Order: sequence, then structure tokens, then C-alpha cells
Amino acid sequence: MAPRTAAIEGEVRDESGRAVVGATVRFDSSAVTTSADGVFRIRDLAPGNYSLTIESPGYATEVRSNVSLAAGDVFIVELTLAASELAAAPRSRLPRQPELGPPAPMLATATLGSYRALPRRLDADPNWSELRPEPLPPAQEVFAETPDRWDIPMPEASRYGDGGEYPYVKSHWYDPFDRNKLKGDKPIIGQQTFLNLTATSDTSLDGRCLPTPTNVSPAQPGSSAFFGRCDQFGLGQTFLFTADLFHGDASFRPVDWRIRVTPAVNVNDLNVQELGVVNVDPRDGTTRLDAHFGLQEAFVEVKLRDIDSSYDFVSVRAGIQHFQSDFLGFVFVDDQPGVRVFGNLHSDRWEYNAAYFNLLEKDTNSDLNTFDSRHQQVIVANLYMQDFAGRHGYTTEFSVHYNKDDASLHYDDNGFLVRPADIGAERLHNVRAAYLGWAGSGHFGRWNVSHAFYQALGEDDFNPIAGRRTTIDAQMAALELSWDRDWMRFRASAFYASGDASPRDGRATGFDAIVDDPNFAGGNFSFWDREGIPLTGASVFLTTSDSLLPDLRSDKNEGQANFVNPGIFLANGGADFNLTPKLTGVVNVNFLRFEDTAPLELVLFQTPIRNTIGEDYSVGVVYRPPLTENIVVTGGAAALDPGAGFRDIYTGHTLFSLFGNVRVQF
Repeated sequence: MAPRTAAIEGEVRDESGRAVVGATVRFDSSAVTTSADGVFRIRDLAPGNYSLTIESPGYATEVRSNVSLAAGDVFIVELTLAASELAAAPRSRLPRQPELGPPAPMLATATLGSYRALPRRLDADPNWSELRPEPLPPAQEVFAETPDRWDIPMPEASRYGDGGEYPYVKSHWYDPFDRNKLKGDKPIIGQQTFLNLTATSDTSLDGRCLPTPTNVSPAQPGSSAFFGRCDQFGLGQTFLFTADLFHGDASFRPVDWRIRVTPAVNVNDLNVQELGVVNVDPRDGTTRLDAHFGLQEAFVEVKLRDIDSSYDFVSVRAGIQHFQSDFLGFVFVDDQPGVRVFGNLHSDRWEYNAAYFNLLEKDTNSDLNTFDSRHQQVIVANLYMQDFAGRHGYTTEFSVHYNKDDASLHYDDNGFLVRPADIGAERLHNVRAAYLGWAGSGHFGRWNVSHAFYQALGEDDFNPIAGRRTTIDAQMAALELSWDRDWMRFRASAFYASGDASPRDGRATGFDAIVDDPNFAGGNFSFWDREGIPLTGASVFLTTSDSLLPDLRSDKNEGQANFVNPGIFLANGGADFNLTPKLTGVVNVNFLRFEDTAPLELVLFQTPIRNTIGEDYSVGVVYRPPLTENIVVTGGAAALDPGAGFRDIYTGHTLFSLFGNVRVQF
């Protein structure tokens, strides 16, 4: 509804710039007085022409005429009052003496040059003395010198007793929420060098049912069924320790330089029901306990220059660093050594990255970095533009990726061949793939929008499924719409990755990523995204963990991208519920369908295989007890109800996952 009234506000000051307190401001029939700051406000005025009058004892009256107000206007005015002539005349601060006669008339009625003779001079009175201004006290009695602005002592505060949060809390080294030198709140060296220490504990558990073949040596002698018992339980514990030393202002201005190191230790345990799962050697049984140390961050960052006064800058970062190339992690997300030039322009409305990574091998069971070369290089350049095309609240991204994955022979830590993939014609081969991408995230009115499109081009000099050199021509698209209503967000999304209808024709049209980790269509709550489902009858996965792509890949981290795959179409409906400020509920339903099953029919020597994968249902909660990210508890359940195509490959048995994660950070 259009506004029907207007308002006026302003401030009144004297000629020296001090606020005039208690001045009367009249606006025709309305009147208010100024506050201690000299501010006044008059609301709910009908549109029209008004006269503004300001009066205050000791000041000349100020009048503003013909103040025109229209509906919806807020008229802002700054007024300066001049001292009246009476106020400007010198006055005696002594009490009026009876012998001085009646009070002098007001100057406003006196004629020019008139005066009143006093019976006697005041300075002739022996009790009279001239008033002089009091001298100012010494600065040391008014101001307290603080040699260190970062370590101002807090006064004692006992009003609220012991415990609780109240003003003037004293800091402790173990308290990350108050002033702490170990958390970057105060310099550790000089006035601009800070140290931020972070310790993180990440505990994950996952009980699941996955299709598991009995292999050549079943755990139960005499078993005749192709599929064995599906139950599996995994437990992982990761400790990360981060030391971040940086120099700067610890405010809006980007740091001048930074040194950051994050070592990590992981312990994991896996229990299954069939042999040949935890290790290629069936003699290793059905359990596996493993540990690994990795270096997840180790980089130096230097700001090359400040571009302007709006904190625009350009910096370079070299070493092992985390990088996500787009909004939702569709193509490349990893912690790898590289060199990255990054910065911003136009008051941070544009942000850009140009990065080169020389990848390390991953530990198979923990996904932490090892110290061995992966023989793979990745180049990424992207540009983020806020308020794109004049749409406030919408940011778009243009990107280019290049994946150079050289031929190499590699067995994972459990003895399985992962490079080249143990499928089709096994031969060392090189993959060269470029990705041209456009993505966006923001809102259009009440609707939140996220989208992405990628075109993959390149070649694989010997694809094992095609059995020949292939040229890559594949696409991926994603769109999510959501709408907020009070404490609820309703989501609808769709995901498409092209498939290969003719796996032998030398043209690879099934989309695959470099190293993806998408937060889309339910993300890690979804069974299809969360669990790696092995393709029985082949030594590859139908889909790897933390991925939406059915790419028939031996391993997401250690295997090579495969562009001869069935592709997928996914439709999602879901909702997020902020049940309390600390507790969020998540529900999702996904419908999944292969785009083309020809690669599956070729690999499994089975026809026909239908397209429907099935429905994926999930429910979960996210709980943050301190209302921060210092403690986050996540839990949920997910299930995949197989469709006709999934039953053609496996069975009609419903697959499920019960999972939890506790992340504690200091």
C-alpha cells in the first residue's frame, strides 16, 4: 500500500556546533522538543505546505516557510540557531542587589544609546571579585594512557555476581569467544601480526546396506547367491590442527601476508559381511582398521597491491590450499598444492581467481593427502559478478577448467587397480578435458535461484569402455528454486548430466567432473549422493561417494574421469525447517533416471537395462548447541527404493543408510 503521510526530522545546533537541547519545534499545529542530541522528529503529517518555527531561550527564533511535503516524503533539515542580542550581552553572575533598583528593562524595548545609571560601581564593593574561568585539569588527570590499544584492562564488574555473560568479562587462553591472543583477537607480534590457532574434531559414523557380491570366496561357505549380505558399518575420526599467522589490520582490509598450515590425522574402521571388500586379498577378512597422517593446508599468501580505497586488491597464494571452483561444487573441490592469483574489483562486486594445481595422491580410506604425485594438473579461471545485469542480489560466475590427467599405473591402498580402471580394455591412457561453465546464485524477488551449466570438450586417447580414442562432448545442467515462508524453505531442483548412447562410436558424450562434491538436491543427506554404489560384475562404481554422477569410475580421487557413462536425470523436492534457532530439519525426495543405459549394457553384457533408478528418500537434522559453528551435530536416515533399471542390475531390495556426524571446533 502506498504511504499516505509524511514526516520531518532534523537536528538543531548553535553557532559553535553544539546541540541545542530542549528547543521547541513547531510545525503548524504540531510541536516537539529536541533531544539531548538536538534531534527532533515529527511523524504522520498530512501532505501539504507547512511553516517550521524553532524557539529556544537565549536564541533568536528561526522560521522556515513554505515547507512542502508529499505523501511518503521524509523532510530532513539541519538548523543553526544564533544567540539573541540579550544572550550575547555580558551578564553578571552575582545576585542582584536590592540597592540596584528595579530590574533593567528588556533590551528589545530599549532605544539605541540609552542606559541605566547604577547607584554605585560593582567593582567598588569590597565583596565583589571578577569571575575568571576555572583552569583545565592536567591531561593525566582526565585521560588514561594506554600504551597497547589491543590490551585495554577491563574494570572489575561484580553487579551480576559470578558466572554468565556480562560486561567486562576477563579473557582466558582456553576461551575462544572472548579476547584471546591465540584466536587472532590481539597481535602476537607488534601491532599488526596475529596468530589464530584452530583445533577441529570430526567424527562420522555410517551404517548402510549396499549391494555386495559374494565374490570368489564368500564369507559364508556354501553360499550360492550372487549377492551376499549387504550390511556395512563405517566409523571415521579426523583431527585437524590449523595455525594461521597473518599480518594486517584484522578488519575489512585484506591481509598483507599469511602463512597457514593444517596437518590432519585420521583413524577409520570398516566392518562388512563379505570378503574382498576391505581388501583385494580375501584373507584380510571383513574388518579393516586404518590410520593416516596428511597435510591438508600449507601455503603462503602475499598481497601484491591495493588497487583503490575500497579495499579492492590482488593477492597470490602458493602451496596446499582448499579450492572450490563454483557455488555448489559441481566440477572441482579439493585441497591440493598449487598457485592461485585472486582478488576483487569495483568495491568487491567482482571477484576473480586464476589457479594452477599439481595434484597429490589421496589416501584411499581417509581421503587425506599423501606426499606422492598424482600425475594430474588442473587449471581454473573464474569471474564472479555481483548484481549481474542490474539484478540486485544475484551473482553470476563464468569459468574455464582444464584437466590434464596423465597416463599412470596405480593401485589403491587396499590393493585394487584404479588407474587404469579395471574395466573393458585395460591400457594406460591420457585424459585431456576442458570445461566451459556459467553458474549463478541469488534471488529474484521472493524466489531464491541457483543454476549451473557446463560444456565438457577434449579427448581421451584410449577409453577402456569404448576400446579406442574418443573425443569428449558432454553437458551438465542444474537448477534449484526455493521459496522462504517464515521458518520454512521449500525447494525444487533438477539435475541433468548427458549420457552416451553409442559407447563404441568414438564420441564420448557422458558427462564427468574432475573432483566434485555437490551440495545439491539434498547433498550429503541423499542416499544417492552420500554412498558409493559398486557396479557388481565390474571393478568400478556405478556412482562414487559424494557425487551425483553415475560415471562408472574406479575412484573419484584416484581414478580417471570417464566420459562413456549412462548419464542421469534427477528431480528433487525438499524443505528445510528452522525448528528452533539451534535446530534445523531437512527432508528430501529424489527421482532418479539414467539418460542412456547403453554403456551399462556393454559393460555388464546384459540387455535390456531399463532407465529408472528409483526414488531416494532422506530426512535429517542439524543441531548447533552454542548457536555457532563450534559444535555441529548432524544426523539422518536415507533410503533408495529401486526402480526397474536398478533392479535389472542389482535386486529389488531397498538400500538404506543411517548416519551421524559430530564436529567440534576450538
